[in-house]
Amino acid sequence: MTVTNLPPLVTVFGGTGFVGRHVVRALAKRGYRIRVAVRRPDLGGFLLPAGYIGQITLTQANLRYRQSVFKAIEGSSYVVNCVGIMFESGRNTFDAVQDLGVRSIAEATRAAGARLVHISAIGADANSDSAYARSKGRAEATIQSILPHSVILRPSIVFGPEDSFFNNFASMARLAPALPLVGGGETRFQPVYVEDLAEAVARSVDGTIEMGRTYELGGPEVLTFKECLETMLRVINRDNKLVSLPFGIASLLGSIASLIPFLTPPITSDQVKLLKKDNVVSEDAVREGRTLQGMGIRPTLLASILPSYLVHYRPQGQYTGTGRAA
Repeated sequence: MTVTNLPPLVTVFGGTGFVGRHVVRALAKRGYRIRVAVRRPDLGGFLLPAGYIGQITLTQANLRYRQSVFKAIEGSSYVVNCVGIMFESGRNTFDAVQDLGVRSIAEATRAAGARLVHISAIGADANSDSAYARSKGRAEATIQSILPHSVILRPSIVFGPEDSFFNNFASMARLAPALPLVGGGETRFQPVYVEDLAEAVARSVDGTIEMGRTYELGGPEVLTFKECLETMLRVINRDNKLVSLPFGIASLLGSIASLIPFLTPPITSDQVKLLKKDNVVSEDAVREGRTLQGMGIRPTLLASILPSYLVHYRPQGQYTGTGRAA
């Protein structure tokens, strides 16, 4: 018997990552068939229970190898790119992954006659001093030239159970008496909940929002770097000092840390460059409805989610009350 009228197939690149796994779950709830394209499919089995039997499959793909990208997209109706790196390692450079790799995705998506949803970042700029932001900006320009009807999503910093921002600083707070405020901690962020970002991706695939636009996604609050750390410290019931660290010194420390083999630097000199500019939704995006609210999504408050996954950083874990005024 031939099975007909199968749900559309969505290929998700980077589906085992922090953002990607939430995107896969959001799409699975809607009934899409999902092909998760990752470098190590043998490590992605944890995603399979998010859907019914056979709904989610895993395939090998590496953005540095065009043929694997084209193979992963064959037969797809939609493509979602969640791949992104915050620092370079070996052959995984910003240019290889976030620029040339995205070109391969865009060209393969066009060849398959599919639609593309690409996760970029607020601050993406082909003329930026930051190599990260430049690669993100060039990728957006590539997509707009090859697939002008694509949806590009630019989130601010993303928070959630596996995030690399609040978890890293909370982990540092358990060991260090003080936390660094790069540039004085005045950089402004608009933290966006990973589930809200995943919902934005799913609505883009659904086609319920306008295609061919770039959306900027932030939460309901604008917080400085310092305020983010203060909120985190209240949640984990710790009173670490916050010490201002000038941009120049932070950049130097990042450069030195990057030279140490097998060490994941707590911050790189390129990330210091990013911190010199605010990371918030623009006034133009708000005015034109290119935001979560414009999509009909109510952004989630940071304070309502942080306790759910930072509790184990408290002195006695879940058995420690916050003990501090919010």
